Amino acid sequence: MAMPDDRLTTLEIRAAEQEKTIEELSGQIAEQWKVIERMERKLAALADRFLELEEQTASDVPVTKPPHW
Repeated sequence: MAMPDDRLTTLEIRAAEQEKTIEELSGQIAEQWKVIERMERKLAALADRFLELEEQTASDVPVTKPPHW
């Protein structure tokens, strides 16, 4: 049977490993969040650019009802 000190040491090792894993995951989440924010900014810029180009190429012909209406 394991001695109480051995069990305590095992629990401390597990807790330390879990803490390290949590810190690593937290760092990865922070990096992913930066990537997401950067992509959102790029998407917004592209959407604005698309709207500007669409406005520039829009025809000046007014929209009217087809003759069969």
